[in-house]
Amino acid sequence: MRSLSEVSALTAQGEAVCAALRRQVEKLGLSIGDEPLWAGLGFVETVDPFSQETSLVGTWRGGQRYGTVTFFPDGRIFAEYQVLLPHPAKPECYVEAVQVWGPPEQLRGDAVIAEYAR
Repeated sequence: MRSLSEVSALTAQGEAVCAALRRQVEKLGLSIGDEPLWAGLGFVETVDPFSQETSLVGTWRGGQRYGTVTFFPDGRIFAEYQVLLPHPAKPECYVEAVQVWGPPEQLRGDAVIAEYAR
């Protein structure tokens, strides 16, 4: 079970998540600087209504961008972080966010691309 008391024990995994999110942005040829920062997270515990398992959810807010990271009881991670920059190869699109997921040692990811409203 993940709990608020485990936050400090998750620092290495959290730093890896932050780096993985930045790498997803860099794969597109973009940069969001040193964001997101592990130290910028606020945490709460959430209980899944079906499984009754407790997950630890961290939220980045109050800065230029918003994002969340969820540490599931089975060790999996899901994180999403806003990018909100024009897509470098598609002028009609922008990069809304990047996501990473999976076990900490095998995080995979992708970008969320959206079209500008016409």
